[in-house]
Amino acid sequence: MGGELTLEQGFAEARLVGLNMLASVRHAVGSLDKVVRLVKVLGMVNCTNDFTKQPQVINGFSELMVQVFGETNGKAARSAVGMGSLPSNIPVEIEAIFQIRS
Repeated sequence: MGGELTLEQGFAEARLVGLNMLASVRHAVGSLDKVVRLVKVLGMVNCTNDFTKQPQVINGFSELMVQVFGETNGKAARSAVGMGSLPSNIPVEIEAIFQIRS
């Protein structure tokens, strides 16, 4: 962000990460209905030194989680940080912890 990609493109990338993560969770546990809540999110944004809107980029992920799991269960403790680089020059990397019912 702040270089080749715009804030809006970063937001879309974070949303795409969220969609991929939901697919992975569904595959791992069988159904998204088993997700009790989203517990914690760490969003890492590949950005230039002067880019300061990391939280707005990660909102692409966070807003999707609220759409899927609702206001109460889809909001989590969250950090959004800037990185000078990420593996394979990806724009966004997100780590999330979900509470799952057995």
